[in-house]
Amino acid sequence: MQDETIDDGGIASPRRAAIGEQVRKRLDRNPMVSRIATDALEIYGRHAFLSPQECAQMRVMIDANAEPSTLFSDGANPDYRTSHSCHLNPQDILVRSISDRIGGLLGIDAENGETLQGQRYTAMQEYKVHCDFFPATAAYWQAMRRSGGQRTWTAMIYLSDVAEGGETHFPMCEFMIPPKEGMILAWSNMDRDGAPLQASLHAAKPVITGTKYVVTKWYRESPWTPSNAK
Repeated sequence: MQDETIDDGGIASPRRAAIGEQVRKRLDRNPMVSRIATDALEIYGRHAFLSPQECAQMRVMIDANAEPSTLFSDGANPDYRTSHSCHLNPQDILVRSISDRIGGLLGIDAENGETLQGQRYTAMQEYKVHCDFFPATAAYWQAMRRSGGQRTWTAMIYLSDVAEGGETHFPMCEFMIPPKEGMILAWSNMDRDGAPLQASLHAAKPVITGTKYVVTKWYRESPWTPSNAK
């Protein structure tokens, strides 16, 4: 049975709007956090969210577990996402600590957060323009609806600098953010009415020189239950 308390994924939602308002106010009050100047998207950054030692530990963890990244749409072009990724053990002390710190930064209930995912990009690997929210017309939406509903916020931490390339590109906002070890980015995938926000579309630009490591945590509108999240 579908969770009838979750609105259709493609329309405005008071629940998702309230989450956005709560997180926005919390981040705006935090003197360690800076809002990136754009009217199209609510996106924030904080330097040195993780220490160099923590980043190094996470890179080792990703290298030990990474497999070719997958996509929700099984028929998608395999060249669309060419990185390697893995779901990190939520019982690991460091993984749990990082998840808790992200949740504390955003003020979103821990039960709404998906498992922390690690990603690695080597030379010429990329993830082309995509959305973190779930299109309500997609075949997988009903499964995602049952497992916690829409992804409201994304939090991503760079675990390494990159000599050349590897920027996070928001094409509808016309800016790119270069990887900086230890820096966290957080952005809303919903507009202020709680509907999916097209301006949140983003891409991981190809790495030219070096290796890019990141960890990403997505937050749902309701408590998340493990599914086949990718």
